[in-house]
Amino acid sequence: MNSLRKRRTKEVKIGNIKIGGENPIRVQSMTRSPTRDGQKVVEEIKRLEGAGCEIVRIAVPDEPSIEAIPYIKERISIPLVADIHFHWRLAIKAMEKGVDKIRINPGTIGSREGVKEIVKMAKGKGIPIRIGVNAGSFPKDVLEKYPRSPAEAMVEVAMREISLLEELEFEDIVVSLKAFDIQTTVEAYEYFSQMRDYPLHIGITEAGPMPEGAIRSAVGLGILLGKGLGDTIRVSLTAEGVKEVEVAWEILQSLNIRERGFIIVSCPMCARCAVPLIELVREVKSELEKLPPRPLKVAVMGCEVNGPGEAKDADIGLAFGKSSAVLFLRGKPIKTVSFSEAVEKLLGEIEKM
Repeated sequence: MNSLRKRRTKEVKIGNIKIGGENPIRVQSMTRSPTRDGQKVVEEIKRLEGAGCEIVRIAVPDEPSIEAIPYIKERISIPLVADIHFHWRLAIKAMEKGVDKIRINPGTIGSREGVKEIVKMAKGKGIPIRIGVNAGSFPKDVLEKYPRSPAEAMVEVAMREISLLEELEFEDIVVSLKAFDIQTTVEAYEYFSQMRDYPLHIGITEAGPMPEGAIRSAVGLGILLGKGLGDTIRVSLTAEGVKEVEVAWEILQSLNIRERGFIIVSCPMCARCAVPLIELVREVKSELEKLPPRPLKVAVMGCEVNGPGEAKDADIGLAFGKSSAVLFLRGKPIKTVSFSEAVEKLLGEIEKM
């Protein structure tokens, strides 16, 4: 598989996996259920795991959320990250309860002394810290210094926090610099990457609902990944977390960076198409979702023009005529089947592969 060249960064261990260095770009998401309801959170994380989530973050806004952490941690198999705002003592307690990573926002965490206490605990337990800078939460003096350059403002905020951590001899650091505006986000990551080599958590924050948020995320993350930037990604959608994971994997697969599930290749349709292709593609997709995910490219083409030739890089596919379809493997026809049995025959061949 031809993959984009990733910029080399420091390696950081999060629970049972690593990011940065030569490690694959990891997919992550965040839970929606109230963290204090441990059972609901576990159920949600299990769905995320099934979709391919490799790191999961939970909001920790209060003491009941802290108390739920051991219950959650015992029942999941991917690293657990605590998202902390405003109250630095919650970060200390979250680490005591067993989380694998802490995310703090320099714009909301406040106390410098509190950050020192977080670092002291993190060093003792070998827990990394993500400095998560968002364009919507800058200290007042930074806003005044960079009134027209939010990218530079984000980097300055990150560098202040990094300087404090480095003074304390702490370097298990991950950095994110997120904005809703794509150009601002790209500029911030490019600027920061010239200054430090800490692994980057990339994303477009508050990207919105489907499909708009998926499109915005794909554009922004595609630019960053194309520049070799990014060690872990989170697609931020106003939707179920599973959708975030699915979109993230589709972005990585589209760029030939990682493979996981089925990829459907289908033509855009024109007047030559004599079959209900939209319904056929929907049926194939639905059936594939019932199978264990595997890196397989499946084509469903509407006519002989967009048949095996234009889909020759697919592993397997169908090219429909008026009343029949050609079943092909890697661009070579293997049999002609009737319209009514075409999807069944396709799925049968996939199960054999």
